[in-house]
Parts: sequence; structure tokens; C-alpha cells
Amino acid sequence: MKDILQELEDRREQARAGGGQKRIDSQHAKGKLTARERIELLLDEGSFEEFDMFVAHRCTEFGMQENRPYGDGVVTGWGTINGRMVYVFSQDFTVFGGSLSETHAQKICKIMDMAMQNGAPVIGINDSGGARIQEGVASLAGYAEVFQRNIEASGVIPQISVIMGPCAGGAVYSPAMTDFIFMVKDSSYMFVTGPDVVKTVTNEVVTAEELGGAITHTKKSSVADGAFENDVEALTEVRRLVDFLPLSNREKAPVRPFFDAPDRVENSLDTLIPENANTPYDMKELINKIADEGDFYEIQAEYAKNMITGFIRLEGQTVGVVANQPMILAGCLDIDSSRKAARFVRFCDCFEIPILTLVDVPGFLPGTSQEYNGVIKHGAKLLFAYGEATVPKVTVITRKAYGGAYDVMASKHLRSDFNYAWPTAEIAVMGAKGATEILYRSELGDPAKIAERTKNYEDRFANPFVAAERGFIDEVIMPHSTRRRVSRAFASLRNKKRSMPWKKHDNIPL
Repeated sequence: MKDILQELEDRREQARAGGGQKRIDSQHAKGKLTARERIELLLDEGSFEEFDMFVAHRCTEFGMQENRPYGDGVVTGWGTINGRMVYVFSQDFTVFGGSLSETHAQKICKIMDMAMQNGAPVIGINDSGGARIQEGVASLAGYAEVFQRNIEASGVIPQISVIMGPCAGGAVYSPAMTDFIFMVKDSSYMFVTGPDVVKTVTNEVVTAEELGGAITHTKKSSVADGAFENDVEALTEVRRLVDFLPLSNREKAPVRPFFDAPDRVENSLDTLIPENANTPYDMKELINKIADEGDFYEIQAEYAKNMITGFIRLEGQTVGVVANQPMILAGCLDIDSSRKAARFVRFCDCFEIPILTLVDVPGFLPGTSQEYNGVIKHGAKLLFAYGEATVPKVTVITRKAYGGAYDVMASKHLRSDFNYAWPTAEIAVMGAKGATEILYRSELGDPAKIAERTKNYEDRFANPFVAAERGFIDEVIMPHSTRRRVSRAFASLRNKKRSMPWKKHDNIPL
């Protein structure tokens, strides 16, 4: 009996060693943790239950039968984050460069199937050289099996990808279909075709970091949601994100203890809006002052900064925030910000996370670049996302809400539940100056008259009361009471039930 127990322990030791000490040292030398160290950091201490530790590949081509390490380049299993169950797979770069084989894919698929069956998030830690060439089409088939599960799991369980090394070729499409992607600066990259292929085909000379590094994907492409300094910081932030999310679409997000009075008054908000309507201010100040303990988890902070998206808590409950940022492009809507916000709104709606929208938008960004690149269709994505969302929706207009952008930003007409405005709100078809120049075109030669007309237009329309008269604004509120009013609004909507007409699925303008 003792011999058998010892054999089990020896085999486990062998599996834990991955590709051997030399390769582990090489991983550490690059500033990267091993697959198992990452799982230990991500999950609660001692909570990890491993699956398929002894699985080995079945390939006999190119002498592969001589080298069949346990685990086959990926560590899979489940554990807990702050006591809540998650499933995890972590690719092991020390074994065949973390390349995906048929059995490697089967291990990932098994975990994803269990996550779907048991209603818990999947966190994938990617560190792989791509498809295992020795296995040919069997490896490609493995990728497609994983892709299919990503698609079926979308909107059912949260899916989080953490890129902690190379992720290239077909491998990028699995993370691309997940809800959130985090990357590590200087040690992770994602691209469909690498720098060598780019040079051969287009003659462009580019480094892996420039082509698909963390900065590229968080600032330029919007592929990734966050970039972190090292593995430890990335995994800590994943733990923080999971705390905001429900385990599945059948459960509510967790309610956390809070130590912040829901009726807290913030007198400083009464002076947040500058006297001059064209002077910017920082919308994040308002978000922080509404949130429990001022805690705001921002998503895609470096991309399309004229739009802010992220999570806060109100009375301990998760709320998704979408807000225009007047500091950047005056808070205009454009292609990038519309796409960013639309995807975030749809995520919140998938998982029954209420949405708070803070509005200060002078309109859509004008220009040939925007029109040629389809701002009409991209703007429609955000419009569509808000209109189809059936979760509780509360909107606060702080200053400008002009033209079509007023409609798009969770207006009453898109079935927002509570629409508040500050007394500083200006809800109109357009700014007073532009409107006057159109209405009184014949008087343009008389600046004094135009100035008077502009003043009259401002007095009549540059306020929230015309919209309030028609019921498009439910209440004009004092800025200092925003946290109390918004908290009470969401509390009253906790049992909201609304459904859209039956359909197989919608056809969002992609």
C-alpha cells in the first residue's frame, strides 16, 4: 500500500514540475510566474482542486511519443475567489511552449463545460506559443472546440482572459470572445500574424510589442480592457473584478458590506459644473462621490477616454457606470466611445447589473473621418444597446444633452427608468449659438441682435425645465443629493421585470 501511495506522490511531483526546473528558471528570468504560481495567486489559499493532472498527449508523429509530460501544457481545475467558485485554466509555457494540442484543448473544454453546468465564471490564463505544429489539424480542431464553448458561454457565465505571455494566430480568438481581457506590460502580446509575416507580406518592420503589446491593445485597438505592470498586479485586479460580478446570468451580483451612508450629502457637487458652459470638469469626481467608499473599478481606462465605463457599488450592490468625460473631446460621442460603451452596456444587461448613466454630451464628433468610418452605424450600437437593455437604468444629466446624443445616452425614450437632471442641465436640439444662427440667418450681419437672440434662446431652452414639463425628465435634483436620489432609485427598481418581444436573437448593427 505504501508503495502505491509513494508512486502517486512521485507522479504528482513530476506533474507539478511541468517542463522541468531549467524551464521554470527561464520563465522566472523573463519576469513571469509559472502556470501553477499564477493559479495560487489568483485563488483563495488552499482552494484549488485540480483536474486532469496526469493527462498526456497522444501524438506519435515527429518522435513525440518519446516525450509525454503530465498535464500536457495546461493546468485546469476550480477554486474560490473570496469564497465564490470559479473555474480556471492556466497554460504552462514550460511544457512545449504552452502549445495547444488535442488533449490540451480537451482539458480546457472539460472545465468550460463544467463551468456552464454549475454556473460559475471561467478565468483563462493564456501563455502559449499557439497550435502544436506536430499535431496539425487536430490542434486546429481543438481551438475550434474551445471557440464554440466561448460562444455558448457568452452571456451565461462571465468569461475573463488574462494574457500573460504570447497569444498569437488562431489562439487570439478565444480571448477575443470573452467578456474581459487583461494583459501584462512588456511580457504579453496578441496578434493574428506576427512581425515576421507582416514584414514578408507588407514590408512593414514592427516589433511584437508595437504590433500586439499591452499598450497597443489598451490604447489603440480596444482589444484589451486593462494593462498591468506584472503578473501579480494583473491577478490581484482579476480578483477585484470577480467581486463585482455574478457567478452566472441566473444569479445576482454579490452584495458586499458597506460603511457609507446612502443619503450622504456631497455639497462640493453643487459647484462641480463651471460657470462657463465650455469649461471642462472631471466626471470621475462625480462617479467617486456617488460610489460607496469612493470605490470605482474602471474598464478600458486608456481607450476612448471621452467615455468612462466601469463598476461601482451603491448600498453594497454592483452598478455599471457609463459617463461622458468633458475633459476629453468635450465629452463628444464618436466611433470609439460608442463601441466601448455599447459593449459595456450589453455586458451589464447580460448579467442583470443595473446601469447608471451620467450625461454631459454636446453631440457626435463631426468630421469626414468619423462619417467615412461609419459613425452612423457605430453610434447606433450604443443606441441599440441601451434600447434593448431591460435592467434597471438610471440617468443623470449634469450639463449638456444636445441633439441625437441626448437620445442615445439612455434617454427616457429608450425606456430608462429614472431620468434626473441637475439645474445646470441644458437639454436641446443644439447649442444656443448654433441654433440662433440657423433660426435667424437673415440677421447674421447684426452681432448685437444675434447676441440678444442667443441670450433669449439660452433662457428659454438651455435648461432642464422644458424636458421636465413634458415628463422626459422625472425630476430636477440638487447636485449634492445625487448619491441619495440615485441609491433610492436603484433600491426601488430591485424587483423590476421587463422583457423584450420573443425573437431568436437581435441583429445589432455590427
